Amino acid sequence: MQQQKNMGAAGPARGAASGDAGAGHPLHVGPQPLNTPEELRAIRQAMDEGKNPLVATDVPRWEDQVGVSRIVNRRILELEPLPTPAQVLSELPLDKAAQEIVAYSRDEIRACLYGQDDRLLVIVGPCSVHDPTAALDYAHRLAKVMDELDGELLIVMRVYFEKPRTTVGWKGLINDPDIDGTHNIRKGLLLARKTLLGVLNEGLAAATEFLEPTSPQFIADAVSWGAIGARNTESQVHRQLASGMSMPIGFKNATDGSVKAAVNGCFASAQQHTFFGIDHLGRACAVETLGNPDCHVVLRGSIDGPNYDAASVRRAMDDIRAMMPADSAAAHGLIIDCSHGNSGKDEHRQAEVVRDIARRIADGETGITGVMMESFIEGGNQPAAPLDQLVYGKSITDKCISWEETERLLRELAAAVSTRRWK
Repeated sequence: MQQQKNMGAAGPARGAASGDAGAGHPLHVGPQPLNTPEELRAIRQAMDEGKNPLVATDVPRWEDQVGVSRIVNRRILELEPLPTPAQVLSELPLDKAAQEIVAYSRDEIRACLYGQDDRLLVIVGPCSVHDPTAALDYAHRLAKVMDELDGELLIVMRVYFEKPRTTVGWKGLINDPDIDGTHNIRKGLLLARKTLLGVLNEGLAAATEFLEPTSPQFIADAVSWGAIGARNTESQVHRQLASGMSMPIGFKNATDGSVKAAVNGCFASAQQHTFFGIDHLGRACAVETLGNPDCHVVLRGSIDGPNYDAASVRRAMDDIRAMMPADSAAAHGLIIDCSHGNSGKDEHRQAEVVRDIARRIADGETGITGVMMESFIEGGNQPAAPLDQLVYGKSITDKCISWEETERLLRELAAAVSTRRWK
């Protein structure tokens, strides 16, 4: 199947993976800030004192440069211009091997989604990456198991950088890489891309959730599977975004349990759209998409309880097939997210859900194309804090299954696929 043109540009070679994004050349690409370091310090001092820096300081703003009265952006502080997607991709490019992993794995995922490959798609990894070093440690472990179970499972690592919040909280590595409220987005973008390069360097394909409509320009060329989360599955902005992405996209059911919202997302994203966006040079532009035929539904439970059981899967597939073409990826099957509402965000219950699905797969149940698992080196979770205050390899968002249990579960899923083949 021919791949669609990505909304971002891809580079010719891969850079290093881990380390502090504050070191080396890439942090210095991009336009220079409007304000001097002294002016920025004055702005931050005013904020620390609880004052409005627009009133308490006289630092220049772009409105002054273009002669616009200060009647706009009264609640916006523009502190740091970011490098363009083209600059970031050229500084931290994919090499030929990484490009081949992305292209080939996208085709493998499509084959699973359309039933041309009978392996089970397994998207597994940390709830959200907060420590790139620990994430790459996890990737190294996962790559070994992937090689062993490749005949039964198509393993893709969950590499999430943007955390949607019900109210407020840590918003992910891109938004606040130092986990201290400084929100160094420039550093976060580069750290996220370096982490993806490191995952690819282990031979693993990467999956992520697309939350901000601009961030895919900086990382999408390194992603093989994308998610639109439960809070955004009804969002026109995210449906338009998905329509132009070059990889398969999973739409989660809404937080209230509505599967129809996810089905509508798949249908809308398969169509052509024109909308506001940015190009690889960071310029505002009208984006025209071809539509993404590879969208599908992800069942993640809801505020009212789980929906991973066989009856829920059958009802969801009925809803999907009533709206989507018979030959679509969505109509073939769905993915079950074993975390979130399907486990009450409890890692022990999540393992039970995985084992239940493995049993049903072994018994020959149809309609399940893949599963998602939240897993890290250490089980459980811990409160968010700067890295030097944290337990290594333990989630700071949702509770995750430990690596030891994850490895056992992956082997059980592989055994289930083997059993199904003999039926």
